[in-house]
Amino acid sequence: MKRNLLAGLVSVFSVMLASGAAAFNPFVVSDIRVEGIQRTEAGTVFSYLPVKVGDTLTDDKAAQAIKSLFGTGFFKDVRLEIEGNVLVVLIEERPAISSLEFVGVKAFDQEQLRKGLREVGLSESRIFDRSLVERAEQELKRQYLSKGHYAAQITTTVTPLERNRVGITFAVDEGEIAKISQINIVGANAFKEKDLLGQFKLTTPSWLSWYTKNDQYSKQKLSGDIETLRSFYLDRGYIEFNVESTQVSISTDKQDIYITINISEGDQYSVSSVKLAGELLLSEEELLKLVTIKPGELFSRELVTGTTKAISERLSNDGYAFANVNAAPEIDKEKKQVAFTLFVDPGRRVYVRRIQVQGNTRTRDEVVRRELRQMEAGWYDGAKINKSRARVDKLGYFDEVTVETPAVPGTTDQVDLNVNVKEKATGNMMLGAGLSSTEGLVLSGSIQQQNLFGSGKHVAVGFNTSKINTLYSFSYTDPYHTVDGVSRGFDMYYKDTDTAELNTIATYATKSYGGGVRYGFPIGEDNRINFGLAFDSTEVKETTNTPLRYKAFLAEYGTDYTGAILSVGWGKDTLDSRIYPMQGYVATAGTELAMGTDTLGYYRANLKYQQYFPIGREYALMINGELGWADGIGDDPLPFWKYYYAGGVGSVRGYKAGSLGPIDPLTEDRLGGKHRLITNAEFLFPMPGSGLDKSLRLGVFMDAGKVWGADYGLYNPADEDMRYSAGLSLAWSSPLGPLKFSLAQPLNEKSGDDIQRLQFQMGTTF
Repeated sequence: MKRNLLAGLVSVFSVMLASGAAAFNPFVVSDIRVEGIQRTEAGTVFSYLPVKVGDTLTDDKAAQAIKSLFGTGFFKDVRLEIEGNVLVVLIEERPAISSLEFVGVKAFDQEQLRKGLREVGLSESRIFDRSLVERAEQELKRQYLSKGHYAAQITTTVTPLERNRVGITFAVDEGEIAKISQINIVGANAFKEKDLLGQFKLTTPSWLSWYTKNDQYSKQKLSGDIETLRSFYLDRGYIEFNVESTQVSISTDKQDIYITINISEGDQYSVSSVKLAGELLLSEEELLKLVTIKPGELFSRELVTGTTKAISERLSNDGYAFANVNAAPEIDKEKKQVAFTLFVDPGRRVYVRRIQVQGNTRTRDEVVRRELRQMEAGWYDGAKINKSRARVDKLGYFDEVTVETPAVPGTTDQVDLNVNVKEKATGNMMLGAGLSSTEGLVLSGSIQQQNLFGSGKHVAVGFNTSKINTLYSFSYTDPYHTVDGVSRGFDMYYKDTDTAELNTIATYATKSYGGGVRYGFPIGEDNRINFGLAFDSTEVKETTNTPLRYKAFLAEYGTDYTGAILSVGWGKDTLDSRIYPMQGYVATAGTELAMGTDTLGYYRANLKYQQYFPIGREYALMINGELGWADGIGDDPLPFWKYYYAGGVGSVRGYKAGSLGPIDPLTEDRLGGKHRLITNAEFLFPMPGSGLDKSLRLGVFMDAGKVWGADYGLYNPADEDMRYSAGLSLAWSSPLGPLKFSLAQPLNEKSGDDIQRLQFQMGTTF
């Protein structure tokens, strides 16, 4: 049968008929046949075809049919043929993507690249589209530029395969990463250029650049550095400071980047006066106490911003969540002075309608809500909201805690409180290690879960595998045993100690086991008192080199001791962070009292105070003091295994653990003492070149400490003198977990002191 051919490509306006084909008269379609399909189902073609059996086919419908099928993107060519009253649809499918390969890609994870391509429609088994391939190539180039690979070359190859398939290969020559070779600030006269560049995150290559990557150009980082530069000048009186232009150029070999920043400093201004205006709900005297900008001082944008923020926050404590305070300057260019008028607009007083906790995929809602101090249906209180955020953050269960207070739609006096958290691993596996010439490597560790099943309860299992101690311990704490915040905990332990391997502490061996219960009672926002009662059974044994004075003690008082230990303590914690503290303090005081018919009565009292003082935005000074005081009760002596020791990590770095204090003149063993004093001072600062990165922190420290007050008779009183050390510490929140190093040098070591300069601690989370 002779076919009348209707073929052509789709256009917006018409259907082009195949060569030699004449226009056809409309007819009723008796059947539709699809030819040329390989992968596409015939039903798919029919679903996009606007012509059905029984319809009258016209020129317009034929054009619409071809346009619709082309619009699917599945086909490279579409033709219509007429065979009697049968419509024949001839199609040529686009090839399918058989494989996507990346060659030479090192800067990116290939699986992440594949995931990104899938999101734009380019992946295995999908229809090949040249435009999508070109878009993918351009995006890949953009990603390389963002990482500083300005010389990267990308070659895309499309290889035809059997069964109408293609393979796509992105071959990448990454080249070398372009480095910032020079940063110039033009127009700086009031300050040295090196001091200004010291404020920047971007730097020229340094020994730490391999980690910080701050020698790689980034438009976002440069914008941040320019804003930092602006703040530097505005905080020092240069109210007319301006960045005129910024030029970024790259060398012809695309390896070196040059940055030039042109600035205009202007003149330095001082503050002439500060006035309050607007609706002052509080007394002017109270508001002026919050004003930190003073007449006669240099203008500082930081102080102006701090003043407006302080007044707004004070008003927010009374429910005025949307208080607005604007500082309007009046500049006198002749006198180089600026006067400020602080306009106060408190707005409406609002209350919190609803509190919502979001992002807690593991932690239960109640664990977060019980830390909140702002209540639903109560007046908005900015101080309570800030305290709530801080308390949730100090739980240690979340990487990030943010609080939002969106207005309730349709109201003017209501807000919702949204507490957004980002969960983090709360299990912790710690490995501690010490390195010395006598013991070698000593390992200890613990496994703990701070947020058991999202309940906020703590469980810890500890172990120690050193030559000296074998320790197994279990601890469980419920911080909210009652709704009022009364905590309850249980402890169990087994400890086997043999000091013969230490070669410093006087030789003896003990085996102890016990357990107890403890309670904590909140007596304020940051204060707690603690009570505990434990059972302890200790067996003391002599070893080959046990001193005669220890043997005499055991001969007189026996080797087995079983009794109860009562503990009482108080603590206050105002630190702003557990991981990277900058301000606040921790104060603790506690005592334990041993009693029972089968044990020796004694007490041990301990005081500790640690405080952080912020110095600017990046530096902090930490001071720490500890005092331990112990003795027997009544006629009972203090057991020698309850004496204090000092030296090593946590006390005086640079000296081996337990090596400070009275020394037996016969055996040269450390005997310990009834009293211990430890002091530490450490100046903490970011790693040079790391910018605002808080994962690295350096410290320069000085430690001092001593142990004294033994009842052993003959020993050298000079052994009780203070020992000092100084050194460098490093704390790194590495991808594998927290890592701490200290390198210490004793400052007044005496003959017989056991030195341990290098100490470190590492761990990981799960």
